[in-house]
Amino acid sequence: MRRVTFDLDVLRTFVTGMELGSFAKAAERLGRSTSAVSAQLKKLEEQAATPIFRKSGRGLALTEAGETMLGYARRLLELNDEAAAAIHDVELEGWVRLGLQEDFGEAVLPEVLGRFARAHPKVRIEARIARSHELADRITQGSLDIALAWHNGASLPYSRQVADVQMRWIGPAKPIELGAPGGEPLPLVALEAPCLLRTVATETLDRAGLSWRMAFSSPSLGGIWAAVGAGLGLTIRTDIGLPANVRAMASGTLGLPALPKMALVLHQKDAELDPVAARLAEILLQAAVEALPESAETKENLPKVA
Repeated sequence: MRRVTFDLDVLRTFVTGMELGSFAKAAERLGRSTSAVSAQLKKLEEQAATPIFRKSGRGLALTEAGETMLGYARRLLELNDEAAAAIHDVELEGWVRLGLQEDFGEAVLPEVLGRFARAHPKVRIEARIARSHELADRITQGSLDIALAWHNGASLPYSRQVADVQMRWIGPAKPIELGAPGGEPLPLVALEAPCLLRTVATETLDRAGLSWRMAFSSPSLGGIWAAVGAGLGLTIRTDIGLPANVRAMASGTLGLPALPKMALVLHQKDAELDPVAARLAEILLQAAVEALPESAETKENLPKVA
């Protein structure tokens, strides 16, 4: 069997195009012509010696081999970027304070901490998992350096939008009878007020003229998942980090109204981050984008992690 050495530059184009949902956007992001990107994708299929893409309607979809390649490409690029950072920033040290929504605690935090600690063992990280209003308050007070949070309407001076993510109605993994629109009030499960998504759920139902009742509230996301999984009611969230005992419901199920998209933002304490916080922010953004559902609209101005 011949040895194949994949071109990391080609793999970066491949991964960027898949994450953006468009190779034209990838060409723009990476500063290349569309013809150059097409040539790179052709080279990738030649190196793989198997089709990576298949036709799907007017666009392209991944073959089974392509899906496998995408997973390995991400791992190879991650290791490459980690090595580059470790070499160039080997003396990086200090400490940084990071804030995250609960949604991203299990889906993003372990990878972020692992990658950062391997590349920068002299840096100490203090991480806090909290809700959007608390994270925004802590950024304003200066007790966090960076925070990844849902936009709660607060205007912070140094924030940038990461993506728009579709909100979804979430129900138990095993469908059971629930009060449905047009009958009994719909039972809702939500975090204790004040809660951004709780407000979105109730206001959306009110505008649709559908009755509801608060069946269960909890101070933690774990409590929400337990209540929804037990069939006490529905909640709203995104597709990120859903446990096995719940599921995102198809649009229009039970006559439920459509939900809006929610802006995911990166707050930072200062206009210019110090080198430690800036490096952590880069790794955080990359991990967050990889965790987003395919339907999320990632913003074009995100920095590329080197």
